[in-house]
Amino acid sequence: MPSVSGKDPQFERRDAQRAVSAALNIREEEVVVDGIAVHYRVAGTGRPLLLLHGLLADGQTWRRNLKDLARHSTVYAVDLFNMGKSQRVAGLDASLEATADRIARLMDSLGLDEADIAGHSHGGALAMMLAARHTHRVGKLVLFAPANPFCGHGARNARFFATPLGAWLGRRVPQWPGLLHRAALRRMYGEPSRIIDGTLACYTEHLSIPGTMDHLLAIVRSWGSDMRRLKKVMNQLADVPALLIWGDRDRAVSLPSAQLLAKEMHHAELLVLHGVGHLPFEEQPEVCNRAIARWLQN
Repeated sequence: MPSVSGKDPQFERRDAQRAVSAALNIREEEVVVDGIAVHYRVAGTGRPLLLLHGLLADGQTWRRNLKDLARHSTVYAVDLFNMGKSQRVAGLDASLEATADRIARLMDSLGLDEADIAGHSHGGALAMMLAARHTHRVGKLVLFAPANPFCGHGARNARFFATPLGAWLGRRVPQWPGLLHRAALRRMYGEPSRIIDGTLACYTEHLSIPGTMDHLLAIVRSWGSDMRRLKKVMNQLADVPALLIWGDRDRAVSLPSAQLLAKEMHHAELLVLHGVGHLPFEEQPEVCNRAIARWLQN
C-alpha cells in the first residue's frame, strides 16, 4: 500500500538511508580567510562542530572521529593556518589571540554564526581563547588535554626551543629518522599497542613543507605570553559549558592541571580515561565519540 506521500515506505527508507550515507561522506574543501587558503574536511548535517588540532598535526588526526560525530553534527576538521594542506604565509602572527580572531573570520567564511568547538592540546587553548574573545560565536566546548596556564610542561619546552640550539633542532624535526618520530608518537600514547597503521604519517607528512616549522616555532616562542593572556581571560570562560577529556597517562599536559582548569570553568565536566595518554580521541575513539555526542546533545 502506498504511503500518504504516494511513495512506497520501502523506497522512502532507502532514500533516507542514502541521504544519511551522503551526509557521512567526508569531503575535502578549501575556503579563503584573509587571503589565505585554508583546507578542511567536512561531513554530516546538523549543528556545526569545529575541530581544532594540536601542534605537529592537522585535520586528518580526527579521521577516527569524523564519521561518528557527523551522525549528529556538521563537522569541520580544519587544517589550521600554515599547517596540513593549508597555505603557508610567512610572518603570520602565531599568538593565541591573533589565531583565535582568525578562526572567528574562518567561521565567517564558512557561514557559521555560531558553532560548538572541540580542540586538542594547543587547539584546545585556541578553543578557549576563541570562547573568551568571541563568546557569542561559541556554544559548547570539548577540550582534549588543552594546553593551559596551570601546566608548566609547555613553558619548559618553549624556553628550550626559543634558544638558538632549540630553534636549530626544531627546524630539523622533519629530517629526524623514522625511529625518533615513532618513539615520540609512542610517548603520546598510554598504551602504544593502540597505535594503528598510518597514524605516524598524520603527524609527519606535511612538516617538510617550507614555512611549517617556522610557524610552529613562532607558536612555541609566544607560549609563555599566550598562557599568561589565557589565564587573564579565564573568568570569561566561567559560564561556558565545557567537557574536559584527559588521559591519566598524559605526559604532555598534566592531569592535575585538568582539575585546576575545571575549577575555573564552573560548567565544566571532567572525564578521565584510564591508561590513556595525550591523544584520547585517537587512542580510544569510540569512547570519546560517545562522550562528545552525549555532551553536545544534552
